[in-house]
Amino acid sequence: MSNFLSKNLSPQYSKALPADVLSANVTRQVFKSCYSEVNPIKQPAAEFVHISEVFVKELSLSNSEIYSCIGVFSGSENVNGFKPYAMCYGGHQFGHWAGQLGDGRAINIAEADIANQNWIFQLKGAGPTPYSRGGDGLAVLRSSIREYLCSEAMHYLGVPTTRALCLLKTGHLVTRDILYNGNPKNEQGAIVCRVSSSFIRFGSFEIFSARKDKETLTTLLDFTIKSHFSHIGSKRDKATYLQFFEEVVNRTLELIIHWQRVGFVHGVMNTDNMSILGLTIDYGPYGWLEDYDPNWTPNTTDAQHRRYRFDNQPNVALWNLAQLANALYPLFEEVEPLQEILNKYKADFRVLYHKMMYNKLGIFIDSNADDAFIEELQNLMAKSELDMTIFFREISSQYLTNETVLSAIHHSSYKTEPEIIGILPEWIVWIDKYVKAAALEKITKDERLIAMKKINPKYVLRNYMAQLAIDEAEKGHYDLIDELYHLLLAPYDEQPDMEKWFAKRPDWAKHKVGCSMLSCSS
Repeated sequence: MSNFLSKNLSPQYSKALPADVLSANVTRQVFKSCYSEVNPIKQPAAEFVHISEVFVKELSLSNSEIYSCIGVFSGSENVNGFKPYAMCYGGHQFGHWAGQLGDGRAINIAEADIANQNWIFQLKGAGPTPYSRGGDGLAVLRSSIREYLCSEAMHYLGVPTTRALCLLKTGHLVTRDILYNGNPKNEQGAIVCRVSSSFIRFGSFEIFSARKDKETLTTLLDFTIKSHFSHIGSKRDKATYLQFFEEVVNRTLELIIHWQRVGFVHGVMNTDNMSILGLTIDYGPYGWLEDYDPNWTPNTTDAQHRRYRFDNQPNVALWNLAQLANALYPLFEEVEPLQEILNKYKADFRVLYHKMMYNKLGIFIDSNADDAFIEELQNLMAKSELDMTIFFREISSQYLTNETVLSAIHHSSYKTEPEIIGILPEWIVWIDKYVKAAALEKITKDERLIAMKKINPKYVLRNYMAQLAIDEAEKGHYDLIDELYHLLLAPYDEQPDMEKWFAKRPDWAKHKVGCSMLSCSS
């Protein structure tokens, strides 16, 4: 089909890297290859659910161009001149090497130069690939809505992320066991078109290192540097590779700081879900902290060990980076330089994290930094079950006094009033320190509030909000998806007509499936 994609085709990944020599689309091990060519399933009954109109404009496209390509975005038609493919990679899952994983339900349908950048267009839920491990390669409307909305929400929160262009229903039913408890049911099938400059992951390097395939490992690394890190130079030597690793570490660190800033919990930080560009990828059982619980994870699979809980995300990121270092080791055969960079992550995280937390409080003078002060705040937030988003936004919306902080605590707590009163003496001690520290700032009160509102969002995609949109969409009503989409385009703005979404999680959502704990089922 001739369209804006075929007119702007510019294959890079699929042109430069080795392809699978076999064409059989059956589950199998794929060796010495970065991808396998595979066609999506045809979906003649597909229909659009939503289009990310702002992202469409950013790509210098029009809604009509997207609508005219329903055959492409449903997987029913291939882009002229491009062979779709699924990527090969491995990964550590929940701390254990899982071997070959790969794109089990994602297929790249085009690589195109649009709006001065090379983009990869990928369909999630478009059918099986050699990496499906016995799965059907499909996705359901429930999880697709969550990924579609969250990808764009994270972008406008200022968090590095892959993007979502459009969401479609396939017209087919897909069988899923949402809680893995032996109760499968049919759900509506769906496809999300994900867009990124790269979908290369830590696991992309791990698979070749684990197989002692140094040739393909080197080829992939050289391509990655040339395509995405060209500023570090054209030499292919240890010094360049080390600089590459350092940049990946720094980008990952920046990403995690953003996650902690907005209270986002990824839920499945396996190495195959870690982007080499420091992007948030693979939105599965994610969530935002509501009643502040640093041990919370949204993933039912992780309920026992809580490896991917909120306050462990920085440690898991470092562990994952160490696995990437292990994968790159054959190109260095030296541990020390890699370890030095990993050690620097630890020191840098502590500094940047505390700076970020102070900034959320409207304190921007570095000399005010006191680790114990932040730890006291976090302990009190947990003890008081404060809604993280509401608390920080409340203190960003009024001049700082003891009374306004106390008001924010009352408004954002999920505890009863008598329970909160019992904790107030501890809060009063902390608030006194807070007010004194903020008084040292050299900016005006109004300047301080403006700065705080740029850091502390008013609106985030709470799980119950996504679930409400899912419930409506499953009935064929998409207005709520559109309302949330437009709300999340400006999460730092007041949006008084959307004030109903600036509220604590309702009681009915505390234990409802899809609102508290979720599975990887898609």
